[in-house]
Amino acid sequence: MPCFVRFTEATRHDHILLGDVRLPPNSIIVFDKGYVDYARYELFTKEGIYYVTRLKDNAIYECGEEYDIPDDADDRILKDEEIFLFYGKNGQEKHRCRRIAFWDSKNQRVFEFITNNFELPAETIALIYKKRWQIELLFKQLKQNFPLKYFLGDNQNAIEIQIWMAMLANLLISLIRSKVKHKWAFSNMVSVIRRQLMNYINIYAFLEDPEGCWKKIVMENQTKYENSLFPEIEGLTFENPKCAC
Repeated sequence: MPCFVRFTEATRHDHILLGDVRLPPNSIIVFDKGYVDYARYELFTKEGIYYVTRLKDNAIYECGEEYDIPDDADDRILKDEEIFLFYGKNGQEKHRCRRIAFWDSKNQRVFEFITNNFELPAETIALIYKKRWQIELLFKQLKQNFPLKYFLGDNQNAIEIQIWMAMLANLLISLIRSKVKHKWAFSNMVSVIRRQLMNYINIYAFLEDPEGCWKKIVMENQTKYENSLFPEIEGLTFENPKCAC
């Protein structure tokens, strides 16, 4: 589940958001190459924060030391080397990092990862970047189950409220799902809960055994009213009864 959320206008570049990230030393941050900011990479290194991302196709760099690939390493690791990325005015600044070339047999292509971590095995770096896909799954989950394909308001405040409500609903349903023993697909659970929003029911009991829970409620209602000519209806009095046909 996300613990850091920022949303901005579409025209704002993604890499600006890296300036809002506050992490303790020895943390690992993973992002795609749309967040490229070599100066920020250098700052991460000075703060003791590790990053893992992909190398941009137009990156300007020079190669340094090439590291030996262990015999027991993953066969998909093609290269592991030190590089220096040039950035700033006229490329006067440079950032030392590590470049790992990884062959993805599924997509039949080479991925180039860069990181400032020189200790972890190359295959571990590739696996860490793969974990980044979780954020894409979160976006997919939000888009499929909550009304974010369109907005009810057209001003910034209305849009932000709708996004935060979707995030809160997603969090609550995820917490409920984690506590229920019955295996539910997230989308199925959202659909079921949406249909029961106007019913007063124990959500955990219902999700564990929907059919049994409803049968119990029906039986309780039948027992409650079986000896009564007039069911108990809150707010209804019989001081001046009227009958209409």
